[in-house]
Amino acid sequence: MILRSKGKVVITGIGKSGLIGKKIAATMASTGTYAVFMNSAEGLHGDLGMIHPDDVVIAISNSGNSDEVASILPSIKKIGARLIAMTGNANSVLGRAADCVLDIGVEREACPLNLAPTSSTTSTLVMGDALSTVLIELRQFKPENFAVYHPGGSLGRRLLMRVKDVMHSGEALAICRESDSVDEVLMNMTAKRLGAVCVVDGERIVGLITEGDIRRALQKREAFFGYKAVDIMTSAFTSIDEEKMAIDALELMENRENQISVLPVVGEGRLKGLVRIHDLLHVVG
Repeated sequence: MILRSKGKVVITGIGKSGLIGKKIAATMASTGTYAVFMNSAEGLHGDLGMIHPDDVVIAISNSGNSDEVASILPSIKKIGARLIAMTGNANSVLGRAADCVLDIGVEREACPLNLAPTSSTTSTLVMGDALSTVLIELRQFKPENFAVYHPGGSLGRRLLMRVKDVMHSGEALAICRESDSVDEVLMNMTAKRLGAVCVVDGERIVGLITEGDIRRALQKREAFFGYKAVDIMTSAFTSIDEEKMAIDALELMENRENQISVLPVVGEGRLKGLVRIHDLLHVVG
């Protein structure tokens, strides 16, 4: 019903059920379903105007007989919106008026007096989350869609930040040629402070020299200062495209037998930049 609707989802309730309804509406809205909350009491005083014939109304009432909810049902029907009831009583006023009933009934409340909405509100929340989750699946809602609705904070950074947004490029890069001496490599690495030197042939990257490569080469001290870049570089290096998500780069660097701390950014064989694990942890960690 919701998936076929051309309108929005309007969730309504009163009291504790209304508070749960606000959360359900917020979850739906953040996961691709156009949803809003309407307090049932406010609906009696004009807010029913937000409901259109193409909408689906989800009315929440554990008893199904709440005065405020029951009082707006005739208007919802007259407007022509479809009605889904979340209630623990299918034979209630709400249950009988609904096109569909989602049973949120519980044997008793967790409250020692069996009065305060506790188990019933938990049941309502679970039902709302289950419905939202199903809609996520049916709408094929993707992480990149989720990111659009969550641009702020660490979550937004994790989902929106691309490699090109955090990589070092241009003059910031340490670059050398295959024929450069190890002295030149060391000076370049020290000057740029990125922990790696990219070995290039024109614009094409042919190798990578990291601090780890330098340490391994130093094991042969007598030969070390006679080395050229080509002698100590790693030609079978791991790289990533600049359009990839930053979180993908972090996973690529961490989820391997031997973790790496720098990653060349390459497009069509050409060096575009370099990203460090430190940079990634800062923005998406």
